[in-house]
Amino acid sequence: MRRYVSSVRSEDDIKNFILDNTEIVSGQSLTPEISLRLFTPTCRFWTEKPELWPFPDPYWAIYWPGGQALARYLLNNPEVSEGRKVLDLGCGCGASAIAARLSGASHVVANDIDPIAAVATKMNCELNNVDPLPCVTDNMIGSKPEAWDLILLGDMFYDEGLADRLHKWLQTCISTYGTQVLIGDPGRAQFESHDIRKLLHPLAYFELPDSVKEENYGLTRSTVWCYKPNL
Repeated sequence: MRRYVSSVRSEDDIKNFILDNTEIVSGQSLTPEISLRLFTPTCRFWTEKPELWPFPDPYWAIYWPGGQALARYLLNNPEVSEGRKVLDLGCGCGASAIAARLSGASHVVANDIDPIAAVATKMNCELNNVDPLPCVTDNMIGSKPEAWDLILLGDMFYDEGLADRLHKWLQTCISTYGTQVLIGDPGRAQFESHDIRKLLHPLAYFELPDSVKEENYGLTRSTVWCYKPNL
């Protein structure tokens, strides 16, 4: 399987690999109106030895609970993204970016350092009758801020070092351009214990579907957070 990497020469090769190793999932999340190509128990790599996976870890193949809450919030409140320039940072499967576009955002960019996630996001756009979104695979954390109206982050606070870098960069974006930042997280310890938590207030809580609870080791709900005014 590892030899597959050297044989991949085009985006079409990656698309075919994703088609062969994922299933279309809808109706088993907080956003049943969005269909996504994901891992399921019937997919080969659900139980296959991890070392046989030929690409970076496939975070894009799971619809994480923080991203689900974020996408649900955008769909429930289209005025949040309508007419705005939106960045989905660490987009994974692209669900939040798709939700922003479906809610009327004027410009949406999906960002993930995994190029396979970028291809998966484009495929998921097609599934949902959304024009393919621009996907950037550069690491934008720490880069010179752009004039984003809204930055979305789902399930990004899983590592303390990453959380520190994110917090610093987000504060720069907010102070430079007045960017609104929305964070989706199901209550992971790394997020709850970080200093950033004191600067946020909750916008919405969502009870997770039973299947999502089972896949996420007992997490029961997911929350959308934003920075408090006058940061």
